[in-house]
Amino acid sequence: MSHRFRLAFFVKDTLLRVSLFITCYNDALFPDTGKAAVRVLERLGHEVEFLSDQTCCGQMHWNTGYLREAVPIVRHFARVFRDAETVVVPSSSCVAMMRDHYLKAAEMADDAALAEEVKALLPRVFEFSEFLVRRLGVEDVGARFTHKVAYHPSCHSERSLHLGDIPLRLLRRVRGLDLAPLGNSQECCGFGGTFAIKNADVSSAMLADKVRHVLNSGAEVLTAVDNSCLMHIYGSLHRQRTFVRVAHLAEILAAGDGDRSYEEQGDERHMVSTGTAVRVWGEKR
Repeated sequence: MSHRFRLAFFVKDTLLRVSLFITCYNDALFPDTGKAAVRVLERLGHEVEFLSDQTCCGQMHWNTGYLREAVPIVRHFARVFRDAETVVVPSSSCVAMMRDHYLKAAEMADDAALAEEVKALLPRVFEFSEFLVRRLGVEDVGARFTHKVAYHPSCHSERSLHLGDIPLRLLRRVRGLDLAPLGNSQECCGFGGTFAIKNADVSSAMLADKVRHVLNSGAEVLTAVDNSCLMHIYGSLHRQRTFVRVAHLAEILAAGDGDRSYEEQGDERHMVSTGTAVRVWGEKR
C-alpha cells in the first residue's frame, strides 16, 4: 500500500468494539448515514460506541491553507480516539486527510509526542467499506435493496485510499440490487470542497459530465462513500427534475428484508437532510 501506515487486519468473525467517527459533515447534514453505519456494524455483531467529544478531522482548514489552525484539531482527534480499538469513518475524504496529512501536521508543529500518537492510532482507522472488506473479510452484510444502483468512486476513495472495487463487491452481494455500470466512473464530480466555489465554471462542467453519465446509466439511485460528492451531484439532478436519488453506501447496506426506511424517506431525505445544502450550494452559485 502507498500509505505510510500499515493497517491492522483481523480475522473474519472477530467481534470488535468500534468507535464511530461520524464526521462533522455527516453529523450536520446526513445523520442517516451514521445511523445506517451503526445498523450494519451491529447486524454483524460488533459493539458500536460514539465518543461525544469528537469534532472535525481538520480537512477544511488544511485544504484552505490554515495549516497551523488544523494542528489543534489533529491533536484533539488523537486524544479522543487514543484508546479506541478500531475507528470507522463513513467518509473516504476524512480518512484521506488523516493518513496523508496528520503526521505532516504533527511534524510541522514540531510535536514529537503527537507524531507518535498519530503513528499508533492511524493503523486502527478505517473507511467504512474498507473496514468491512479488508479488516473483517465480509462482503455479504445481509442487505436487501431492490433498486437499480450506480456507484460513483470519489477521488479520495480511489487516489488516496485505493479502495478499488471494494464498494462494488459489497453492492454485488446486496439482494435485489441491480448494479448499473457508470460511464467514465473515474472522473471527478467537480466538488472538491472550495474548488467548486473558486473554480465554479470548471466545477460545473465536470458536474455536467458526471450527471450525464449517471442519467445514461439508467440508475434509480446513485451511491458513493462520500456524501460531499453525492450532495454536489444531487444538486444538479434535482435542478433538472430527474427521478434519480442518492444514498450513501452505508444506507444501502443497512437496508434489509422488510426495511422500507429508504422508501419512506422519499423526497424528505433529499429536501431536508440534503436540501438546505443543495439549495444554497446549487442555486446561489
